[in-house]
Amino acid sequence: MSIRIGISGYGNLGRGIECAIKQNPDMELAAVFTRRDPSRVQILTEGVPVCRTEDAGEWKDKIDVMILCGGSATDLPKQTPEYARMFNVIDSFDTHAKIPEHYANVDAAAKEAGKIGIISVGWDPGMFSLNRLYANAILPDGKDYTFWGKGVSQGHSDAVRRIEGVKDAKQYTIPVDAALEAVRSGENPDLTTRQKHTRECFVVLEEGADAAKVEEEIKTMPNYFSDYDTTVHFISEEELKRDHSGIPHGGFVLRSGKTGWNGENSHLIEYSLKLDSNPEFTSSVLIAYARAAYRLSQEGQSGCRTVFDIAPAYLSAKSGEELRKTML
Repeated sequence: MSIRIGISGYGNLGRGIECAIKQNPDMELAAVFTRRDPSRVQILTEGVPVCRTEDAGEWKDKIDVMILCGGSATDLPKQTPEYARMFNVIDSFDTHAKIPEHYANVDAAAKEAGKIGIISVGWDPGMFSLNRLYANAILPDGKDYTFWGKGVSQGHSDAVRRIEGVKDAKQYTIPVDAALEAVRSGENPDLTTRQKHTRECFVVLEEGADAAKVEEEIKTMPNYFSDYDTTVHFISEEELKRDHSGIPHGGFVLRSGKTGWNGENSHLIEYSLKLDSNPEFTSSVLIAYARAAYRLSQEGQSGCRTVFDIAPAYLSAKSGEELRKTML
């Protein structure tokens, strides 16, 4: 029997989930739920219903795992506990400072309903988190470094678009090569925010907008750009659509550490990602953890989990015997 997947929210992430299901033969898309008018939402999978979000409760016995594709700021803190009372759920909650609070809320709701909720699934938090944990456990005498990019930051792009006079914009986060190489060479540098990343903005102005004023407002924006060396390019709408329509991303997690009686030997662990599509890769991670949620539920487990709590074998469609034969 296929694992029946529900998708709540049909934006970039929801569409990525739908594509990922197609690549996993042990899964099927049961339904898509949207806050928009369902008659106006066209999905790729034939014969699958698009339903109103308010009608999700009617599907409690028809969906094995519901994947929540809302935003971390306002959607998921409310939606994940709410849906965990009806379904096994997965989300990609990525507000790092609020993960403990979110975990507690989902854990209470899921345990009460006898369901499984896996939160903060993706590449950071998610795959990067796992690699930080593995590296720390292996090299306790060491130092962590995380670099993001080169890639589009959707939150920073949105912040630029909100500036008066900006018609559209994309912002890229870029690791500083010299800082990355210093870590790779074993120097164990102490790096400031400015030393680790630069930011590059491609901006389409409204007609008559003051370019100098917009550039100054971008570069001095607190919490977004003021702590970084930022370059602003003003381009046409056509150039933005032609050259910056994708959502690539990626990055590096590194840990430099010492072993030996007197720390005489140095080691470097590095994990990297280069992604053509941030949402599609995130969707692929979510789907793997949906399989884990289904299996944990079948075992009668309940409550909240993170990527730290899931054994790797639960993610794979292969049996334990196949994994030991082909991958160990």
